[in-house]
Amino acid sequence: MAHNHDHGTKNLGLAFFLNLTFTIVEIIGGLFTNSVAILSDALHDLGDSLSLGISWYLGKKSGKAANHKFTFGYQRLSLLGALINSIVLIVGSVFVVIEAIKRLAEPQMPDAQGMLYFAIAGVAINGFAAYKVSSGKSLNEKVISWHLLEDVLGWAAVLVVSIILMFWDVPWLDPALSIAITIFILYNVVKRLRETLFVFLQGKPEGVDLDEIEKKILATPHVASMHHTHLWSLDGEHHVFTTHLKLKNISQLKDIKQLKLDIKEMLKSEYDFSHYTIETELEDEDCNM
Repeated sequence: MAHNHDHGTKNLGLAFFLNLTFTIVEIIGGLFTNSVAILSDALHDLGDSLSLGISWYLGKKSGKAANHKFTFGYQRLSLLGALINSIVLIVGSVFVVIEAIKRLAEPQMPDAQGMLYFAIAGVAINGFAAYKVSSGKSLNEKVISWHLLEDVLGWAAVLVVSIILMFWDVPWLDPALSIAITIFILYNVVKRLRETLFVFLQGKPEGVDLDEIEKKILATPHVASMHHTHLWSLDGEHHVFTTHLKLKNISQLKDIKQLKLDIKEMLKSEYDFSHYTIETELEDEDCNM
């Protein structure tokens, strides 16, 4: 698990440096080709670079071990990175749509050949960065993947448009494609944002059937009932489970030990929780919570 975290963090760092370097090149290229599309994409990529840098930093911090200040560790910092990135991407996408609408109202013919060269470089560089991050499992890395996918699709659109503009005078095509791609990306980012907020609010993780877990625990010998059962996720990938069990027909301490051992083995083998706590109460014992 630590190896996967380090690998994901390194990929975020690589994507950050690639994106920042290409953003600088974009600004120079946009001025050189007199292309408003490239300049506006450069501004969008600058926002992406900032969010990538934040994700990289928070991703590294999230791997720190637990301490007395953060007893669960720093994993939720990765979740914070996903939230920041989603908001940055939504704001950037809205800006792109506004600029595209302006260009629809007043079309301009840029240097199509210059756009072609930069589009090829943009697809290659952002495509490589997207590929490196695509294997990430955390919400942070998934949101970053959409960042980079948006850039790849955007540059693919610029590539197609630049070729068309070399043969036909249809300057409105570029902003029209930009709007279509941005709407597609926004749809997926909003879904990720909802998922991130759900985890922030400690909602039940998707893919884990709480009713099924309760049925299995209640079927365990000596378990009379369950209460104060909680299931949430630290970062969308590492989950936590806690519950209180009311016991019955318990006469020896070894029965309690065996019961807890059986339940923990089940939770460990079937659900792979990062943390779980089983509190037990005897028949004549009241829960103080």
